[in-house]
Formats: sequence, structure tokens, C-alpha cells
Amino acid sequence: MSDDADDDWFEDALRDEETEETTDSAAESEGEGDDDAFDDWSEGDGPDDGEPFDGSGNDTGFDDSTDAEEFGATSGTDADADEESGGESAFGDTGSGDDSPFGDTGNSSGSAFGDVGTGDDSPFGDAGDGDGGGFGDGDGGELFDDDFSDAMGGMGGDTDFEDDDFESDIPRLDLGIEGLDNMVQGGIPLRHLIVIVGGAGTGKTTFGLQFLQHGLEKEDTDCGVFITLEQTHEDIMATARERGWEFERHEAEGNLAVVDLDPVEMANSLDNIRGELPELIEDFGADRFVLDSVSLLEMMYDDVSRRRTEVFDFTQSLKDAGVTTVLTSEANEDNPYASRHGIIEYLTDAVFLLRYVRSETQETRLAVEIQKIRNANHSRETKPYEITMDGISVYEQANIF
Repeated sequence: MSDDADDDWFEDALRDEETEETTDSAAESEGEGDDDAFDDWSEGDGPDDGEPFDGSGNDTGFDDSTDAEEFGATSGTDADADEESGGESAFGDTGSGDDSPFGDTGNSSGSAFGDVGTGDDSPFGDAGDGDGGGFGDGDGGELFDDDFSDAMGGMGGDTDFEDDDFESDIPRLDLGIEGLDNMVQGGIPLRHLIVIVGGAGTGKTTFGLQFLQHGLEKEDTDCGVFITLEQTHEDIMATARERGWEFERHEAEGNLAVVDLDPVEMANSLDNIRGELPELIEDFGADRFVLDSVSLLEMMYDDVSRRRTEVFDFTQSLKDAGVTTVLTSEANEDNPYASRHGIIEYLTDAVFLLRYVRSETQETRLAVEIQKIRNANHSRETKPYEITMDGISVYEQANIF
């Protein structure tokens, strides 16, 4: 490169520096320079002498609409104009009409998710008076300036749940377990999948048998099917006989079917069972179904992905059968609040936990808690229970220790 070219490059750089210095000097003379644009705000020299984001309404760092527009901000009017001018969305045409990628949202507001506000209001509905954003009162107040119970529609902490608050058109049934049915306000919705998670000796099989027994002894009999992967047909009949439950009679009358299956054979022929089960349940007219236990079925698959897929497909076949189902599952060895493989509780509609609770004096008691029930209100308390010759009894008025 020649000396002249070097000189030109150097002179150009100097001219650029002089231009920047002139610009900075002009900015400082207007009060917009200094070392940091936020220093003036901290010293009270910024717009409205406030912090740039102090929640006081207009102290946003933009003095007026002109400054805001320099940074690409648009007023509500300009935004509306953009929509009318046909601005394109990254998701395609999400405006009104039939061109929305989400189908007909039934509104003309332009929202891809339907009518989620009124006019130009927030997409989350009327969350304030329009000046304070979606989480305040428009005057810089807190989220819940008023009493919390008022903010939540009058449902304060002292308000008791009432059955009337949870009335539903969904048909329901009782489990048939004393005390536990009272913890489930209104009963279990029909056709729900229920899993009973517990360790050895917590009464999982008894729970399933008692669930069937309650349906069999109703005036309008609920037919039941019990599939066991752990015991024989005779073992199940003997257990029922010992408790005075007439399973032999109900089986002879065609109201009950007890089937013992080898878990390996079931896993190998699961596709056939899954395809035939809904039809068999419908032909039998079953209202209640019990599988004891789903853990043995899960253990047949070493691959986690395949295990989840197979169990998911199996639970879906039970949903297709339209029968209220109880599945039993072994608890995780390291976590009594989860199933052995941590899958089934996510695929079912209700989860009941049966576990041992030990006090400081090493006294051991059995305790039940309801982890979840979809579409039903229920107690969140942990209650003691006992297994007697009459089955499981939950002491809803008692507390653990």
C-alpha cells in the first residue's frame, strides 16, 4: 500500500473521530450524554425524575411518543393501521376469517386463539383499567391491592368447599371404601382410570377387590372384571371368601369374571389383548375393571420408551372400553410417593397413595392420601386407615399421630 493511501486512511479515521466527538458534545449540551443513559435517572434528572421502570405509569424512559417511535414502539392506533394494511405474521395469516392456522376461531379480533378480550384490550381479558397493564390497577399498585379473597372472587382461605360448588353433569360412582368416599366429594367420575400406588402389604389388592364388591352388592348391580398377574384364580376367590364376599355366586350369575394371566404371556400377546379387551368388556357388560398389577406389565419392557408406549396404549384401550378402572402399582423403592417406574400416575385420571408412616417412637401406621383426581374435588389431607376382615377402613376424622 502506498504512503498516500495510508495517509488517506488515517485522515478518514481522524475525521470519523472528530464527527463522533462533535456528536457526543452536542448530546451532552442537551443533557442526554454523560457516561450512562441511566445515570441521569438515578440522580433525578430523567423524565419525570423517576426510575425508568419504577411502575409509576409513564416513567418508561421514553419522554414522548416521538422517542418511543424512534425505538420501533407503536401506539394502539398505529398497530391497528398495520393490521389493516396486511402486516404478515410469522405463523401465516392469523387474522379473522377462515384462513387462521388454528381453524375458525369464531371472532373477528384477529387473535389466533379466539376471542380472548374485548376489542383492543389485553389478550388476557380485562386485567385492569387499561392504563396500568395486565397486572396492576393502572396507578403503579401491587397485583393484589385489594383483599386477596376479593381478588380471587371471594374464595378466601376461610371459605370451606361445599359440594354445591362442584356440582357436575359427569356421572359418578363410589369406591365402596368407608371414609375414603367422603374424602372424594361427589364420587369418582365414571370411566376414570384410577391407580393405587403402594408398597408391599399396604392393601392394594384388597382395595381392588373391595371396589368390585361394592359394585356387586348394589341394588343395580355393577358387573366387574378382575385380572390378576400376581395370584391364581383360587387365591383371589379364597381371599374374597375369607371376607364373606360371595365372589363364587356372582361369578356363577355372570356378574363377575376373575382371570389370572401370566405377565410374560400377557406382554407377548399384549397387542391382541389390547385390541380385544374393549370388545370383551363391552360384551360382558362390565362397569368396573381391576388389573393387579400394572407394575409386572411394565417390568416386561427394558426399554423406557417402549415401556411408556405400551402402557400408554394399554390405558387408552381401557378408556376406549368406557369402563371405570382400578390399576394397582408398586411404589418406588426410594420414593413412596411415586410408582416403580414413574409412568402410570401420568397416564391415569386419579392417583391414591397407600404407605407406611412411622412416628418418632417407631410406631407404624398405614396412611392414605389422594394425589389427584381429575374433574373432582377431594381432600388433600393424609389419613390413617386399617385393613380388617371387612376390608379397608379410612379414619377421616383422625390424624396421623
